[in-house]
Amino acid sequence: MTENNTATPGNPKTQANAASRRAAVVINPAKSAGPALKGAIFRLCETQGWAEPLWLETTVEDPGAGQAREALEAGVDVVIAAGGDGTVRCVAEVLAGTGTPMGLVPLGTGNLLARNLGADITDPLSACFDVLNGSDRSVDVVKATLDRSDDEQVFLVMAGLGYDAAIMADTVDVLKDRMGWLAYVEAGIRKLPGKPVKARISVDGGEPVRRRIRSVMVGNCGRLMGGIEIFPEAKPDDGVLDLLILSPRGRLGWLGVIAGIFGRNKNKNETESVDYFQGKTAEITLEREQEFQLDGDHLGTGKHLAVTLEPDALKIRMAAV
Repeated sequence: MTENNTATPGNPKTQANAASRRAAVVINPAKSAGPALKGAIFRLCETQGWAEPLWLETTVEDPGAGQAREALEAGVDVVIAAGGDGTVRCVAEVLAGTGTPMGLVPLGTGNLLARNLGADITDPLSACFDVLNGSDRSVDVVKATLDRSDDEQVFLVMAGLGYDAAIMADTVDVLKDRMGWLAYVEAGIRKLPGKPVKARISVDGGEPVRRRIRSVMVGNCGRLMGGIEIFPEAKPDDGVLDLLILSPRGRLGWLGVIAGIFGRNKNKNETESVDYFQGKTAEITLEREQEFQLDGDHLGTGKHLAVTLEPDALKIRMAAV
């Protein structure tokens, strides 16, 4: 007679398998509610049949990558990024291509990836429950190289050169704590004045487009803060990059940008002030240095940006549909 090894909910084998599962929590302590959240997550893991989680706090010197590598070395079943978009990006940079899934417990102001994926951004404990009881979904990641550096970085939502990155660099932290995403609106108004810069943009190695730009944005998701959809058709698993070039002209140029983004004909990819492109790679060369950001993190200035899409490179553990 052949022994039936199938585990069932009431079977001790099932309970042993469940108890062997372990999560790592890579958490930004500056964003968390302190010991109360830690205790609640530990209790949640226990009640859901998971082992005590590996608790790894980020630091200013190491905002998540080192902790994610430690989690991988420990052989955990899922690495939960608990923090803002910066924490998520650092963890994803390590997990991409490994097959180990990342969970999301949003604690930041933007939580852009979580918003685009429909994760719970209102209750950290509920979001953690969804990870522990969820299923995996593959998403694209984008590799970015600034000024032909040997250091390749990844982003999941958006990269930007110019105006949008200047907003990230100049947003007041105190206002973010008080006003949330509206703090970025305040910074955006202050940064509206400025000079355009000559740019050369090539998509998928094609003939370069030349513009005098205020900003070039590369999107892997469509929705930004405040629910604004810069790339309405973009999905994090659609296998393509979306590029947006902002080239306001004259005193009323920004009105043309607004019209191009929110009132455009979706069958056309450009207006006088706004251009849209899609592809799997892009190269942007500027006449002079501009501010640079990845997923809302201001990372300095640069004149050249190269990006390459990696389809289905990262697994996200989230609520089962």
